[in-house]
Amino acid sequence: MATLGIDFGTSNSAAGYVREGAPHLVTMAPGQVTLPTAVFFDYDAREMLMGHPAHAALLDGIEGRFMRALKRVLGTSIMHEKRQLLNTRMSFVDIIGRFLAEVKRRAEAEAGHPFDHALSGRPVVFHGAGDAREAQAEADLRDCYLAAGFRDVSFLPEPEAAALASGALDHPGATGLIVDIGGGTSDFSVFRTGNDGVTILANHGVRIGGTDFDRSISIDRVMPHFGAGTLIRNAIGPGTLPAPKAIFNDLATWEKIPFLYTAKTRRMARDMAQLAAEPDKMRRLDTVLENELGHDVAFAVEQGKIDANSGRTDAVIRLDQVSPGLSAALPAGALRGILDPHANALQAGISETLEMAGIAAGGIDQVIYVGGSSLMSMVTDTMNDAFPQARHSFSEVFTTVADGLALAASA
Repeated sequence: MATLGIDFGTSNSAAGYVREGAPHLVTMAPGQVTLPTAVFFDYDAREMLMGHPAHAALLDGIEGRFMRALKRVLGTSIMHEKRQLLNTRMSFVDIIGRFLAEVKRRAEAEAGHPFDHALSGRPVVFHGAGDAREAQAEADLRDCYLAAGFRDVSFLPEPEAAALASGALDHPGATGLIVDIGGGTSDFSVFRTGNDGVTILANHGVRIGGTDFDRSISIDRVMPHFGAGTLIRNAIGPGTLPAPKAIFNDLATWEKIPFLYTAKTRRMARDMAQLAAEPDKMRRLDTVLENELGHDVAFAVEQGKIDANSGRTDAVIRLDQVSPGLSAALPAGALRGILDPHANALQAGISETLEMAGIAAGGIDQVIYVGGSSLMSMVTDTMNDAFPQARHSFSEVFTTVADGLALAASA
């Protein structure tokens, strides 16, 4: 029974198997071995688009519903709720199952044979150590693979897969640390290499990733332009209150954006605009909700983050899609200040991992970075401060986990 290794990620997914003795990643699009973990329900064509076509449909303004960061819904109460999409009632199990079925189809078309078994990467934690939703999240993900047509599925912690593929065995006797910063979680693994391969001494993780970085930036820099913090007059009687935070927090959170496009939320935004001390800002919120621009804004925040991370002092978040000429400044210095709380959380996670492994920071010989968000300077600065004597190496940060899963799938 052939096994397909699948890295189902918050932002991007990849799949692989061993071919001619080496890990081979499935081509997901011309020249691409990763597939954006995004779907778009095209209301006119009555079809579900996945990956790059889903992004293109959103940016082209096609009428429909866009969803991203699906992995973060695992284990939550909304996972099994049915929603009307394309004249069909679907749950997130159905949606993710369709996405994984497409990954399976592309792999089988390329390999020329079926894959009945899936070896799936899984974060060390989905929600947090000791969180009651952990077991449910893995059960939900299992249901998604079964819905995709796999006969069965097994799981391997993503950092362990990364250790297999990162060249750790090239340094026998070394003690290393895998720092895997993905879209939704940050996982840490302390490992030691020996004659029998890689031994994992400790796994630990925190529910922080690139989408959390985006959310913090959006709340700090963008949401004030849409009325966050604005005073709202009481509809009856004197006095004012700040605009409720919940709507802005949800608008800044990738996986919650689709649920804001309701008649109730739009009516709330219009009512607040009429009573706001700064009505122009609240009208921008109304525009975002009425025209379903939440994900456009989120993509603009993501691009601004990338620009600021490069060290640009003139980086901005462009919000022309909401109002011509509107932008939010995001210089590199401001970016680091916004992300400082996340840096502290990463440092705490590292300290806990070392304690679990019984290793002092000075005992780490190599730090290996995995995951697209590990490219953030905040991450590397934090790790260099913690491990100044260690070798710091970047492998193929976007595909290392998939490579490792492919290798493990052939064992």
